[in-house]
Amino acid sequence: MERDNQFIGQSGAFLDAVERASRAAPMARPVLVIGERGTGKELIAERLHRLSDRWEEPLVTMNCAALPETLIEAELFGHEQGAFTGATRAREGRFEEADGGTLFLDELGTLSMGAQERLLRAVEYGEVTRIGASRPTRVDVRIVAATNDDLPRRADEGSFRADLLDRLSFEVITLPPLRVREGDIPVLADYFGRRMAAELGWEEWPGFADHIAAAMEEHPWPGNVRELRNVVERAIYRWDNWDHPIGEVVFDPFDSPWKPLPVSGSHSAKSNSEASDRAPQQSAPRYDKIDDLRAAVDAHERAIVEHALGANRWNQRQTAKALGLTYDQLRHCTKKHDLIQSS
Repeated sequence: MERDNQFIGQSGAFLDAVERASRAAPMARPVLVIGERGTGKELIAERLHRLSDRWEEPLVTMNCAALPETLIEAELFGHEQGAFTGATRAREGRFEEADGGTLFLDELGTLSMGAQERLLRAVEYGEVTRIGASRPTRVDVRIVAATNDDLPRRADEGSFRADLLDRLSFEVITLPPLRVREGDIPVLADYFGRRMAAELGWEEWPGFADHIAAAMEEHPWPGNVRELRNVVERAIYRWDNWDHPIGEVVFDPFDSPWKPLPVSGSHSAKSNSEASDRAPQQSAPRYDKIDDLRAAVDAHERAIVEHALGANRWNQRQTAKALGLTYDQLRHCTKKHDLIQSS
């Protein structure tokens, strides 16, 4: 997501989250940002930093899930030369890098209990001790942490420190998922669409066909704004009729009738092998010409579409949804294969 996209939206839920971040920004207190993937947690962290008195100082980001547990503490607190195998020189940790500014800890819930304990001491006392050092170093760091985990539940279960959660939750900002941001989907889609059209050199932005706009409004958007951007940009770069509204969209780029069958492990492989041994041995069909292969694929496609139409009583919109196609894609298939409902 581009950094200048961070505050596009007009829904009450979205504006409330932005306002809460703006009010908390001047306070040199920890803030916990909670939200699903793709809701903009890092962008809210940036707003908290930019609107604070620390805006000229560093904003340091660390994804706690991106490092193995053995390296987390060295990354956070730094290490001295020779502190462990491979430590050929002394190195500052993220706390020291962020001194005077803001440290954004993403995926906070993945920290080990040991790292949580040391993080609590750093937040509580404003001191960090490099691995291998004998004396602590004072730091002035504002902590912003983010997670999509249920940390209060985990604290009750004992897998996350309740005292650390208390210390980091001076303010808690929960970002709304896109599916509840009423009115924001068309605004964001239009914004991303215009940017992509300009990137591709289109002279004008044709917008989206009505049925495509309606489909985007109905989609649940599990990946939120990040997913919406991908869907919009994919639809535009695939669209050839630049002077007509975008009439096709693919929500799941992995969906395909030729998707490989899942392999669940050695047991399944053995079972498949045994089944193959018991089954009559048949050679795979051979296609001597490319036209033979195309005919076979077309026949298979026609059979799938005709069966789906029958199962959905020839309701083309329901059939398109069942097949994971757009309405226009299904219409193309029915015309291609001359599929007409029998009386």
